[in-house]
Amino acid sequence: MLNYNEIKPGVAVLVEGEPYVCTWNNIMQKQQRRPVNQTKLRHLIRGNVIEYSFQQSDKLHEAEIVTRPAVFIYARKGEWFFHDIKNKSERFTVTEDMVGEAGKFLKSNTEVDTLWFDEKLFRVRLPIKMDLKVTEAPPNTRGNTAQGGSKVVTVETGANVDVPMFINQGDVVRINTETGEYVERA
Repeated sequence: MLNYNEIKPGVAVLVEGEPYVCTWNNIMQKQQRRPVNQTKLRHLIRGNVIEYSFQQSDKLHEAEIVTRPAVFIYARKGEWFFHDIKNKSERFTVTEDMVGEAGKFLKSNTEVDTLWFDEKLFRVRLPIKMDLKVTEAPPNTRGNTAQGGSKVVTVETGANVDVPMFINQGDVVRINTETGEYVERA
């Protein structure tokens, strides 16, 4: 059981039997009134966001989220195929919205975490940083380099990334999958 003031960003709770994760909170107390925890909650399965105020008397159940490791096999026609890390015959597919924007940096045989609630898969969490080989890089051009200079290259998964001018074809770069930005040369 959770008290009203224990609901902070990252905490998963059950509200009216539905699983939500807190993305923002503010404990507010007006004069001569009881404190209230104002929150923004994102539904774990549907993804919609609601605003909810928890009173001092509220007691909540924490949502039981299970994390299971899996391995990415391949993607085809908007479906992403994975298998269990221990048993390769246990395969399952997920839709593109469960993988998210970071899926464009996912390559075969990459280990990921799958998040499950009530035996239902609701999200695939990728590693924060991935090392990818540059397959196409335009030649360096002279010009406005006062701000550092950058160019767009294509990595082995087919994604386009903005990188510094010194990156060439065949280099391995480290990409942040959450932001899609270049981090460093690996």
